[in-house]
Amino acid sequence: MDIPPRFISDLELSRQNGERGARKFIAYKGVVYDVTDCPKWRLDLHENLHFPGQDLTSELPDAPHNEEVFTRPCVKIVGRLGS
Repeated sequence: MDIPPRFISDLELSRQNGERGARKFIAYKGVVYDVTDCPKWRLDLHENLHFPGQDLTSELPDAPHNEEVFTRPCVKIVGRLGS
């Protein structure tokens, strides 16, 4: 997995929530993903449970899918979570 050399702060992550034309970012295990183009995130709420702009690491164990979801073509890696 190639991760761009970009760091996304918690504040920037929270701002990338789909509101007012913003992209939709989520974080998982320190990696930030852009899920804007994913059909399941179209309504800014994934499966009526998850909002973009958040670190979803602790929530994946309860999901009906595993980490392979991050390899889908609509998911783009944008960088690492950090300052």
